[in-house]
Amino acid sequence: MLDKLKQITTFIFDVDGVLTDGKILITENGDQLRQYNIKDGYAIQLAMGKGYHVCIITGAKSKSVGLRMQGLGIDHVYLGASYKMPLFEDFLNNANLKREEIVYVGDDLPDQEIMEQVALSVCPADAVEEIKNCAGYISEFKGGQGVVRDIIEKVLKVKGDWFVEKPSANDGALKNKG
Repeated sequence: MLDKLKQITTFIFDVDGVLTDGKILITENGDQLRQYNIKDGYAIQLAMGKGYHVCIITGAKSKSVGLRMQGLGIDHVYLGASYKMPLFEDFLNNANLKREEIVYVGDDLPDQEIMEQVALSVCPADAVEEIKNCAGYISEFKGGQGVVRDIIEKVLKVKGDWFVEKPSANDGALKNKG
């Protein structure tokens, strides 16, 4: 698996069951509420800051999903994907990427076709059995509980990118005004 990790430049994630625990709370107004893991979000932002590509391909249609991805700074977001393969192909072509550079994280049957075509397919510990059977790596973490952080951290550590630049004393709001 280490050789595959060294080639990765791109992460593609499903949302429900990967970035969330797969549960949706419906309000009386019909709004769909999901919970996201802040550590997953941090890892996504760190990876993008290091130059990695991040893409979301999800069947979710909720405006709140788009807002969360926008808040993380993810440019490549495909919502309402009833069939994911054409969107995957579109992303590859537009970003000029090869399958050998890609990690895909999914948890259910709509993810399987893409998972069978990338360098490394990953699933959370609570993925459905068919997805566990086709995954190259089954995280010890469940969906919404750190599976995204887990794989990003592994890739970035193998490639020497798992660090944060420390600001200098001249950066930020703590400048001495004396």
